[in-house]
Amino acid sequence: MPESVPSNDAESYLRLLNAHERSLAAYVHGLVPSMADADDILQECKIVLWKQFAEFEPGTHFLAWARRIALNLILNHRRSLHRRAAAPIDEQFIRSVACEIDRNSDHLERRAEALRLCLEKLSKPHRQAVFWRYFEDCEIAEIASKSNRSEGATYRLLSRIRQILNDCVTKTVNAGTV
Repeated sequence: MPESVPSNDAESYLRLLNAHERSLAAYVHGLVPSMADADDILQECKIVLWKQFAEFEPGTHFLAWARRIALNLILNHRRSLHRRAAAPIDEQFIRSVACEIDRNSDHLERRAEALRLCLEKLSKPHRQAVFWRYFEDCEIAEIASKSNRSEGATYRLLSRIRQILNDCVTKTVNAGTV
């Protein structure tokens, strides 16, 4: 997905980083087992991205560019761990996992956007049930009580809603509207 860059470099960088920060963080945390190391690498990645931002080509995919830089930082980190004998390195494994993440990320981003659109199409009571279950992490009994339903009816309702959302997401992605 190509992206345009406004004229102000700092503003452009911050806008692009903000739009892709979660995906970049998920990428780094998915490839680095230590949370602290992943956070350090992510911070270093943001600094390198800023320093090399003049090399970013407007109209290309910022996240793909950022992931290449992150992967190099991750591999350098793993090499330094290997030199200290703290962890064995399997660089090919890391590259393979990174490639798989890259291959699936656009599809997952489209599905996430489709899910957001499909959630908006639900009736208010159905959206509320989804909110209670998946955003507030309420148990079925609590949702049943809040919605004046039996637990069985609540299970069936959530099952129907999940099926409706799955069908909607599939149709939306297949139609190419996201």
